[in-house]
Amino acid sequence: MLLFKSMGLLGKVLHLSKSGNIIVSSSKIRKLPRTGAKTFDSDRNTVGKISEVFGPVSSPYISVKPVKKDNDTLLGKMVYV
Repeated sequence: MLLFKSMGLLGKVLHLSKSGNIIVSSSKIRKLPRTGAKTFDSDRNTVGKISEVFGPVSSPYISVKPVKKDNDTLLGKMVYV
């Protein structure tokens, strides 16, 4: 699995929010991603755009507004930015 050089691991998908957003538990991020940044799965398919970063600074959560409606297959998977 070869990813774009510019892509970095964002974190692991924890669950889907009631509003349909994808909630990601961030990995060891050196720099917080910007709101509006595109996110991708391991196959380089667009997952969505970052809509919010929240939680503790040491291990933030990221809310991603998805591009498609059925996202159950992403649960437990890694996403990239």
